[in-house]
Amino acid sequence: MAKKPAAKKPSDSAAKTAAPSEDPDFILHSLQEEFEAAKSFDASDEQMLEFYRQMLLIRRFEEKAGQLYGLGLIGGFCHLYIGQEAVAIGLQSALDNDKDSVITGYRDHGHMLAYGLDPKVIMAELTGREAGISKGKGGSMHMFSTEHKFYGGHGIVGAQVALGGGLALAHQYRDDGGICLAYFGDGAANQGQVYETFNMAALWNLPIVFVVEDNQYAMGTSTKRSSAETRFYRRGTSFRIPGMEVDGMNVLEVRAAAEVAFKHVREGKGPVLMECNTYRYRGHSMSDPAKYRTREEVQEQRDHHDPIERLKATLVGAGHGEDQLKQIDKDIRKRVAEAADFAESSPEPGPDELYTDVLVERY
Repeated sequence: MAKKPAAKKPSDSAAKTAAPSEDPDFILHSLQEEFEAAKSFDASDEQMLEFYRQMLLIRRFEEKAGQLYGLGLIGGFCHLYIGQEAVAIGLQSALDNDKDSVITGYRDHGHMLAYGLDPKVIMAELTGREAGISKGKGGSMHMFSTEHKFYGGHGIVGAQVALGGGLALAHQYRDDGGICLAYFGDGAANQGQVYETFNMAALWNLPIVFVVEDNQYAMGTSTKRSSAETRFYRRGTSFRIPGMEVDGMNVLEVRAAAEVAFKHVREGKGPVLMECNTYRYRGHSMSDPAKYRTREEVQEQRDHHDPIERLKATLVGAGHGEDQLKQIDKDIRKRVAEAADFAESSPEPGPDELYTDVLVERY
């Protein structure tokens, strides 16, 4: 028997009590409404200072990586996270590092730093050294740490989303209480495998938060030119996945959104799709001159929306002096310089490493 036609739109009172599968106007704004009710995370003084340190660490680390790339010490592709720091810090500061897993695309240095990994081993990986997190064989795009439940670092656009679905299925199967945080960009949002994963995640009620880091450009193409629907948090509606739209340039707002989304997933209510509107200051990669946008556009973002400067203003308003914040910056610059020195002085992998971590058997 064919399914019945959708019912007429119910009254407001009926809509409030209707099950999602029975509601013909199911736009999935419930989480957005909860988030809007408390849109800024009530961070303690020490939490705000820690957010500031962590975002500044990513910024200074990426700036140094750009310098080393220019010197020829980092080869291949290198995608910097400058400008997007509030997304990784706001979200990953709310994770349980003992249980939860993270997977992302090729713009991955910031996510690893946000998960507390040592800047020395990350920089060593960037420079292809044996001491790197992937023994110098992964480079910028393919970092990995099963110990920290960080599963890449993936160069195939959108592939990490499907793998994230698998990680979430593993959490569910093991009943370990963990959730998966799967990042992807606005360009990857148009990949078919993303929607296949949405469908399975909703069907199987998987513990996963899909995060679209919308930095406005898919490589050199603006989202307005490449996407018919640029409000990416709506993309899960047809799979009945609730969406959230978040200011990805405000770390306190991102953290507040994380509190709502993670609670929803941990309570067994299924996946969430979060859109974090952010902006990258540099080109898509170090080889991209970014001529598809004006200097004025980038400068406007730096002057009025920079996530680090916004939090700095909040800290100053809370009574923290400029000297204290300058000292934090000085300490972080020293830490990053030490990471660069460590990487440059570390040996390259030996020839025998060519034969490790490689599948050689027949299947």
